[in-house]
Amino acid sequence: MLRRSLTVTAAVLAAVLTVQSGAQAAPAPGSPGAGDVYYPEYGNGGYDVAHYDIRLRYYPGTDRLTGTTTILATATQDLSAFNLDFVLATTSVRVNNRPATYARQGDHELVVTPARPVAAGTPLTIVVEYDDVPSNVVASGFTSWNRTPDGALAVNEPEISWWWYPSNDHPTDKATYDVSVLVPEGIEAISNGVPTRWAQPVIGGWNRWSWRQDRPQAPYLAFLALGDFETYQDTSADGSPIVTAYNKRLAPAALAAAKTSVERTDEILDWEAGLFGPYPFGARGGVVTAAGDQGFALENQTRPVYDGASFARGSNNSLIVHELAHQWFGDSVSVGQWKDIWLNEGFASYAQWLWSEEQGEGTTAELASYVYHEVYPADDPFWQVLPGDPGADRLFDGAVYDRGALTLQYLREKVGDEKFFAILRGWAASQRYGDGITSEFIALAEQISGQDLDAFFQTWLYTPGRPALAKSAKAVSSQPKSWPQIVAARHGIS
Repeated sequence: MLRRSLTVTAAVLAAVLTVQSGAQAAPAPGSPGAGDVYYPEYGNGGYDVAHYDIRLRYYPGTDRLTGTTTILATATQDLSAFNLDFVLATTSVRVNNRPATYARQGDHELVVTPARPVAAGTPLTIVVEYDDVPSNVVASGFTSWNRTPDGALAVNEPEISWWWYPSNDHPTDKATYDVSVLVPEGIEAISNGVPTRWAQPVIGGWNRWSWRQDRPQAPYLAFLALGDFETYQDTSADGSPIVTAYNKRLAPAALAAAKTSVERTDEILDWEAGLFGPYPFGARGGVVTAAGDQGFALENQTRPVYDGASFARGSNNSLIVHELAHQWFGDSVSVGQWKDIWLNEGFASYAQWLWSEEQGEGTTAELASYVYHEVYPADDPFWQVLPGDPGADRLFDGAVYDRGALTLQYLREKVGDEKFFAILRGWAASQRYGDGITSEFIALAEQISGQDLDAFFQTWLYTPGRPALAKSAKAVSSQPKSWPQIVAARHGIS
């Protein structure tokens, strides 16, 4: 122990003398990950992104994608090198107006070495040029780029950017976006935010589509839908653009059902704003793919993407409610760690229960009781998955959605309606355009409710087995009318 103490004292003294002498550590590479527990190599360290400018040209006949992405960032440490999350064939990288060297590393890392070190606090302008066929590129054993009969879809979670633009791919590093895509006539290029160019002819037979997202956005929430779409533009009461798009391969019945659902987007957002606080973005809408093209719905910021199969049996307003609720819970307030995904999916699922209650199709208490007593018996493996820490292989398990929603319902019963909705609005407002983790949500809930809620959340989020209900909870023997559509709204289920 004495020897250890002397060693530590010497180290501290050396550090003090180094600071006093003005000596500085040499620049070092930024870390290859953002520190996520589930995905330690997703995202990167050493810099913070402010803006992405993505300019692309897409050839649907061959699925070839060429592009240049310019990244505006700031170094957060003295950098000798840094990583980008990217898998396409790269032809050139420049950093602060000088050619940089670059090399592949690991599964999806592009390691960039600037011509000269970058000091902490210094602006970074990174220009990456690339040319590849994304559907042929495999990383982590799969490709997230989805080629379709008339184009492609860059829509996925938790990773998609690797296949169409280089990024710092973690929800904790949000940025604004400009996306501009050159496509042949007859093909649309739909993305997030406000349209700034709409099918503008550029060269013979090619049109440019451009989009601007001026609110902070996580990399996985940026999307690109390329194909033959029927598109509509409208304006919301607040003046923001509404853009909806429907793939022309949709069957007539599914198209009609999709329109009767997606065209209610503005109405549903206004209703959700009454519960969760002001809508956080400057555009709205939705995109519907042909049935089976995507296989799931995703809450892409300002403009969710829905699979046409979700409307095969008729309108599906509950699905729209779910994805639009994510605009608050998941998009504006993103997860600080992927293990906290229930903060996205549990909240969006509970929004469906609230809509059911609003529409007179089953109260939240009825739905919660039905899920608890009849959908998942006490011995169902469902109760062994912990929604607060489900594991990377169960990120989208039903427990994350349904037990997450149950957690909110029984929190509501515990603290009362007034404080419960104050908690939801407070979470959306306090973390707006940022991110959060479960412990921060619990602290806010305790602050607003004035109750000690640690045991409650420990039981519902982190303890295996079906929790015991308070004596006031009542069983419901019949299935609420809205339940089939609520089940259908889960990602991956149509």
